[in-house]
Amino acid sequence: MRTFGHNTVDAVPNIDFYRHTEAALAEKLVRPSLSELHDELDKEPFEDIFANGEESAAAEELPSKKKSESVSAVKFGWIKGVLIRCMLNIWGVMLFIRMSWIVGQAGIALSCAIILMAIVVTTITGLSTSAIATNGFVRGGGAYYLISRSLGPEFGGSIGLIFAFANAVAVAMYVVGFAETVVELLDSIDAVMTDEINDIRIVGTLTVILLLGISVAGMEWEAKAQIILLVILVAAIFNYFIGSFIPVKSKEPMGFFGYRAAIMMENIGPDFRDEETFFSVFAIFFPAATGILAGANISGDLSDPQSAIPKGTLLAILVTGVVYIAVAVSAGSCIVRDATGDHNDTIPAPNVNCTDAACTLGYDFSICKEGGCKYGLQNDFQVMSLVSGFGPLITAGIFSATLSSALASLVSAPKVFQALCKDNIYPGLVVFAKGYGKNNEPLRAYVLTFCIGLAFILIAELNIIAPIISNFFLASYALINFSVFHASLANSPGWRPSFKYYNKWVSLTGAVLCCVVMFIINWWAALLTNVIVLALYIYVSYKKPDVNWGSSMQALMYNQALSHCLHLTGVEDHIKNFRPQCLVMTGYPNARPALLNLVHSFTKDVGLMVCGHVRTGSRRPNYKDMLNDQLRYQRWLLKKKIKAFYNPVYADDLRQGAQYLLQATGLGRLKTNTLVLGFKNAWRDGHMRDVETYINTIHDAFDLQYGVVLLRLREGLDVSHIQGQGNGADAARPLPVPRYQYIYCSWSSDVKGQSVQLSAGDQKLLEASQQFRKKQCKGTIDVWWLFDDGGLTLLIPYLLTNKKKWKDCKIRVFIGGKINRIDHDRRAMAALLSKFRIDFSDITVLGDINVKPKKQRKEVFEKMVEPYRLREDDMEQEAAERLKAEEPWRITDNELELYRAKTNRQIRLNELLQEHSSTANLIVMSMPLARKGTVSSALYMCWLDTLSKDLPPILLVRGNHQSVLTFYS
Repeated sequence: MRTFGHNTVDAVPNIDFYRHTEAALAEKLVRPSLSELHDELDKEPFEDIFANGEESAAAEELPSKKKSESVSAVKFGWIKGVLIRCMLNIWGVMLFIRMSWIVGQAGIALSCAIILMAIVVTTITGLSTSAIATNGFVRGGGAYYLISRSLGPEFGGSIGLIFAFANAVAVAMYVVGFAETVVELLDSIDAVMTDEINDIRIVGTLTVILLLGISVAGMEWEAKAQIILLVILVAAIFNYFIGSFIPVKSKEPMGFFGYRAAIMMENIGPDFRDEETFFSVFAIFFPAATGILAGANISGDLSDPQSAIPKGTLLAILVTGVVYIAVAVSAGSCIVRDATGDHNDTIPAPNVNCTDAACTLGYDFSICKEGGCKYGLQNDFQVMSLVSGFGPLITAGIFSATLSSALASLVSAPKVFQALCKDNIYPGLVVFAKGYGKNNEPLRAYVLTFCIGLAFILIAELNIIAPIISNFFLASYALINFSVFHASLANSPGWRPSFKYYNKWVSLTGAVLCCVVMFIINWWAALLTNVIVLALYIYVSYKKPDVNWGSSMQALMYNQALSHCLHLTGVEDHIKNFRPQCLVMTGYPNARPALLNLVHSFTKDVGLMVCGHVRTGSRRPNYKDMLNDQLRYQRWLLKKKIKAFYNPVYADDLRQGAQYLLQATGLGRLKTNTLVLGFKNAWRDGHMRDVETYINTIHDAFDLQYGVVLLRLREGLDVSHIQGQGNGADAARPLPVPRYQYIYCSWSSDVKGQSVQLSAGDQKLLEASQQFRKKQCKGTIDVWWLFDDGGLTLLIPYLLTNKKKWKDCKIRVFIGGKINRIDHDRRAMAALLSKFRIDFSDITVLGDINVKPKKQRKEVFEKMVEPYRLREDDMEQEAAERLKAEEPWRITDNELELYRAKTNRQIRLNELLQEHSSTANLIVMSMPLARKGTVSSALYMCWLDTLSKDLPPILLVRGNHQSVLTFYS
């Protein structure tokens, strides 16, 4: 490739490198990897595991071959795709059928207030929608896509299901509005089929079947139908306003007198009837405002959603809002609230007993106060047909408004539902994700929407259906507004919408306003909606879908974590807040499950846990494999619900790697303070240089003021050779952990997946490795608190017994003491433990620690140290010094004699452990210390081995001698 006139593999910036999917008729372009440009020999790219949370192209698009063979999908511009849809949906059923009734109930002033309230909510939501829609490429799914990609799958999944359901119910609302008009027409010509309610059900069912057929035919047919319906609707609106300026004498008995100041003044105030209130009327009107997302709901079918959604949505809100206010003022200024329709109700002269506007115009409609009148704003839902210049055109407008809105909702709901199911948020609904044809039409979701709509059509009461969906739409609007506030508050670098006319505080106000309106409309419905959203949120949170959309929740979580870390750095440590923050040298996390599970038992929800892995090798470090492994094993820990971090490093040996980890692991106060190692059971079978490294690692931890914990199991800890991961620390591609069923059988799988029989030793090792995963049976945790290390030896068992798996285990405390004051020492320890608020079942004072161990045990120890003795008396001094320098782990005669008493104590303690704690579930014991540079590694290792051998699981613990327990409040 020639770049800037030079032959190079490197590439200049290209938009196609940043796409998640391939371009039409071409493969997805990928920039050269860092490995290809930087590595000399290794050209292999990093493992494709979406490290940055990018969505798989395969999940969203068809392969390029299929694309090239298929006809390009239909895409819409901002007018046809957004503006027209939003206007048709907003005008909808309310404009011609309920607007006049709303004016009759609430009056002109409050009707305008209702409309303005709805406009405020929808405008703020429209601004928020525009901000989200311009913050990156928008795929199909509408409001669900916007919310889920901003707030994450928990909010997106819960509101997406509700929003799709609300759109399906909206189909029923608009179809019932259409059916009402048809039935009234049938009634006017005495063509009623059964009765009014059942006729609405019959007409509604037939209508929704017809609309389903149009929708299934494809978006292109549906879009053409929408344009035709818009033309009819606009003509009907103009027809109404033209008719309002043409007073006709024959219409006066039905309440229409043309524009009169008296009528306007009479209708300026409210006249609520039939237990209606301002907010109940608002609840009936508000679904008219729910059409603002009609364009966004088909975002996947827009040619440029980032440009189309803001322009089309905001312009639609402006135009429709002006029309609604104009209709409200017009209807209130030329139509009286009640009229009899009888031409004989005229009065020849002004009547003192008749004071309403109709009286001043020569009509007496006072009989309407007793009820029974069919005309006027309060009584006639079809009054706009009366006013219009050509009545049938208004009827056509009603048909157009209701059918277009129903059609838009019938298209929107399946699109949202398909997007939700495609993300697999609810696994049981994935069957509805399948699309058909060039536009990927969700036919299965269409059928589901049809069934939901049909069920609500059978209610056949518009005033009952309308408030049901108001709360669902308001919940969606509230979350859209909250999404913008949350994303702005998180201050993520990824939040940079090209639409600048938004404000996070305005969006927050909009979210609060939506919630307030929900409860004002119907408090119990709002409460039910919130409970449903919360239940779905909890469900999705519990299921933890494997998605990463870079939501503002993640960004805000990072901000909070960073802020809290910095804040903690400025706060002095306090004993009461001490937490064991463990650096656990597990290697690969699944290589030593017993070590991992035990430490997780007492750090879960309490302290930090980092799985340290020192990778060694003579060849050049393979950082690529290390980074891939870091991602893989961090996911493995999350999948196993182990709250820990995996941190691998490259080093020459264990000690150097441990030094790196001890010094650099953590951030501020979230820094490890306890090193946890597995005991080297087979230390005598390997090279003593490894033992020297191991012991020096412990010394380094103490030098850095770390506490140290060693875990020893009789069977050992490392199961990597059984799992087929390879024995070395350089195993680059470790295999997954075998299923735990293998613990209870004698078969496992090797690297190639073939069955191999386990040896008896490996079988025991596997069983032992899983013992800390299960609930511990009733027993004891024996704490041998022989030396005061600050309390870590006591704190760890206390934390264990607070966990569910260990709650049936009681703490027994063993301490050293003098034979002549055992009772005194026991009471003193009991008093101390009670001040620490630590429950215990028994305290044993060991007055015979200093008794000499048995002779045969001393002989066993002598045999253990024999191969590692320097025996300087048998060679010249110069040769002895040279050998000691070459092999510093060797034990000198002087050293052995100097520490004879300490050696005997370790042997004696093992005898006591065998005697008192052979049946314990776990032993926690003070670890003996060895002075660095004075005690050789071999002698120290012999002490640790002698002390802990042939026992139940034992933890050797030594804190850094700074208090971790306090009895002060």
